[in-house]
Amino acid sequence: MNDTPYIFEVSGAAAFEQLVVENSFHKPVLVDFWAEWCAPCKALMPLLAKITEEFQGELLLAKVNCDIEQDIVARFGIRSLPTVVLFKDGQPVDGFAGAQPESAIRAMLQPHVQAPAAPQADLLETAQAAFTEGRIADAETLLKQLLGEDNENAAALILYARCLAERGELGEAEAVLGAVKSDEHKQALAGARAQLTFLRQVAELPEAADLKSRLAANAQDDEAAYQLAIHQLARQQYEPALEALLQLFVRNRSYADGLPHKTLLQVFDLLGTDHPLVTLYRRKLYQALY
Repeated sequence: MNDTPYIFEVSGAAAFEQLVVENSFHKPVLVDFWAEWCAPCKALMPLLAKITEEFQGELLLAKVNCDIEQDIVARFGIRSLPTVVLFKDGQPVDGFAGAQPESAIRAMLQPHVQAPAAPQADLLETAQAAFTEGRIADAETLLKQLLGEDNENAAALILYARCLAERGELGEAEAVLGAVKSDEHKQALAGARAQLTFLRQVAELPEAADLKSRLAANAQDDEAAYQLAIHQLARQQYEPALEALLQLFVRNRSYADGLPHKTLLQVFDLLGTDHPLVTLYRRKLYQALY
């Protein structure tokens, strides 16, 4: 196993003082007492290394070969292998002897070692997943944390605005989108603005039930078809809305100066190029055009 900046061999008492005792005033140091002949030691070592690496520098791992470092072994009274000791503020504070499951090792470390901060990319991905699943409050919590560290993060601002829009805070959502300075996320920004547009339009339209009644009485009622599609878009019912807009476009291209076509393109921006519905309806739109 190759050493990393967080994992190192300790050779000699002086090195132990420097690498373990002195380091432990800054970060907890896990000391792994092991030997070549000890099979459980060799099974435990990769697990300790994995856990240490996950802490991304909040935990250090020192390896002490007990066949070589007899003075250190005697100093700490190591009688069985493997033995693992956690040092903090210059003193041993916890540890265990014998092979242990990963859960037990993590439980031992938990009171002493600070978990590393989640990378911004992970926070954003988790927030996006929560938003997609309809867990708006969870998404907002993560985004506030991310924006507290970087209030110019364009992707986070755009997603936060969409969360606000879902809660009906349209004015605040518009203000957040206005704070986006980067040109890197043009499509996502256009999509968020489209969502605001649909939500604002719905407030001025007849109720969805009334529109459905009109269509039941007259399937060719283009205005009712279009307005019902806007209701569906505001409620994130994208597939029926796309289908209705496409059928209206095929039936009446000139309706409201080509509004169904323009709205389809807005929805494509809203969902993003890679969304399967966009792939499907972009192809259908192309076939209808040509």
